[in-house]
Amino acid sequence: MGVFEMGDGSDRGGGGGLVKASMTRLTITRRITESAFALGTLTEPGRLRHMGAIMSAAREYGLDDDYEWPRPPVGGWTADDLDELPNLPPHTELIDGSLVFVSPQTTFHMCTIRLLDTALFNQAPDEFDAYREFTVTLDKHNRPEPDVLVARVGADTGPKRTRLLPQDVILAVEVVSEDSEVRDREVKPRKYAAVGIPYFWRVEEANGLPVVYVYELDPATRAYVPTGIYHDKLTLAVPFPIDIDLTAINRRR
Repeated sequence: MGVFEMGDGSDRGGGGGLVKASMTRLTITRRITESAFALGTLTEPGRLRHMGAIMSAAREYGLDDDYEWPRPPVGGWTADDLDELPNLPPHTELIDGSLVFVSPQTTFHMCTIRLLDTALFNQAPDEFDAYREFTVTLDKHNRPEPDVLVARVGADTGPKRTRLLPQDVILAVEVVSEDSEVRDREVKPRKYAAVGIPYFWRVEEANGLPVVYVYELDPATRAYVPTGIYHDKLTLAVPFPIDIDLTAINRRR
């Protein structure tokens, strides 16, 4: 399964308790309207299809078939809920009040994150630090987890911290995977720009190597402007001097 997204359905339409399933997405929405129907009013085949989808999702994440998924509140989940909800899979994100569970990581995704995280950590000036797969609270209903990010050193307030704030982040990096194409290419860049994160990189795979699409924030429009597409070698002057050999993705040293 590519992604399991659980939300209140406020932006999706349709009736309450509706289960939508596909090869890449299982979205559970719960919407309370005058025309909404309760799960108990479903026909027997409908209930069986619903339970089958839930049990399949539970098995996918190593949970018992009778595991009861958290029910989204009216209005959707909040950024604070990510720290409180039990049994969430690792790297769960919050997008527009919906929980987004990611699929297992590919080798390309893992190696690209390692390459960029290591390079940025080693090359960043003392006033910045690199983070790998760490959440950023953009607003009440959005807490994504960039694959790599760079933030000001003062943003780290201690070992128990589980998130950063957007004003502390200067660069967000997303490595695109099959189940995250729309989020990484459209949804997240738009949200990162709206809260003022100055730089954004989108990384795609081409012939086994990373291709980096670099964007810089236009402060007047609060939108990203593309500044370059980089194959084989990434050389930049901002947000600080950066020189990364993209062909080194599979090298151990």
